Amino acid sequence: MLMTLLRTALVYALLLLAMRLLGKRQLGELELSELVVTVLVADISVRPIVEESAPFFRSLAPLLVLFGSEYLISVMSLRSAKLRTILFGKPSILIAHGKIDQSEMKHNRFTLDELMQELRNQGVQDIQSVDYAVLETSGVLNLLLKASEQPVTPAQLGLNLPEPGYATILINDGRTLSGNLRRVGRDERWLQRELHARGIKRAQDVYYLQMNDAGEISLQEKD
Repeated sequence: MLMTLLRTALVYALLLLAMRLLGKRQLGELELSELVVTVLVADISVRPIVEESAPFFRSLAPLLVLFGSEYLISVMSLRSAKLRTILFGKPSILIAHGKIDQSEMKHNRFTLDELMQELRNQGVQDIQSVDYAVLETSGVLNLLLKASEQPVTPAQLGLNLPEPGYATILINDGRTLSGNLRRVGRDERWLQRELHARGIKRAQDVYYLQMNDAGEISLQEKD
C-alpha cells in the first residue's frame, strides 16, 4: 500500500513538471500532437502505479519519451513555419463575407448544424452578419462580424476615456496579499484606511478587494 502511494505521488509530480515545462499554451488548447500525447499519457501513467512488480523507472520511460518528443516538436515548430503546417495544418476560412465555403466545410468535416451551434455559442444568429469565420488549428472557431454588426466603441464616438489598466487583487477570501500591496506601492496601513472608510473593520471580512492602475477600488464583503 505504501509503495502504491509513493508511486502515485512520484507519477503525479512528474506529470505536473512535464506539463509545466510544455508551457501554458498547451493547457488552454490542444493541437493534434498534444491530443495524441494526452490520450497516451492517460493510459500509460496508470501502469507505474498499479503494476508494482514492474521496475518503476522502466515504467516511466514511455512517459519521458512522450513528453520529450512533444517538447522537441514544440521547439522545432516554433522555428519552422513549414513544419507547423505539416504537423498542425492551417486555419480554414469557413465563412467569407457572409457566404459559407462549402468545400472548406467538407474538407474539415464540419456540418452546417455544427457551424450554427458554434455561431449560437458566440451569440450570432444570422450567418449574413459574419464577415469571416476562421476554424483555427486547435479546433476553435473565431468570428469577425461585419462592421455594421460590431459594437460601437468609444473611439468611434470620439470619446477619450481613461484607461483603467490592470486590476490587482489585494485581498483574496479574507487574506491580505502583501506581495501585491508592495507591487502597487501600498502598505497595510493604507489598506486599513480604505477599509475603514467603507465601514469595514477587518480584512478577514472581505471576500475580495482589487485596485486597478487608475487607483479605482472594487470589493465585495463575505456573506
